[in-house]
Amino acid sequence: MSSHVTIYTKPYCPYCIRAVSLLEKKGVDFTEVEAAFDPAKRQEMMQRAGGRATFPQIFVGDRHIGGCDEMMALERDGKLDPLLQAAA
Repeated sequence: MSSHVTIYTKPYCPYCIRAVSLLEKKGVDFTEVEAAFDPAKRQEMMQRAGGRATFPQIFVGDRHIGGCDEMMALERDGKLDPLLQAAA
């Protein structure tokens, strides 16, 4: 059982598309929250992400792992899969 992932996105964002694609490729159970044009959801994202307002913002369980570049770095370093499993 892996932990639930939440990704805050905006439409047509290439970084969001890359991040969602990686999660789909891994078969990860995730919730995509389109927050770009919803002030309440954007505020929620910024609050959870320590004020970061760029897209995407990715959370594994309650842990903020950052955006697409940070997730790709975790993947490259072999740290993403253990993180997804450990937070279950």
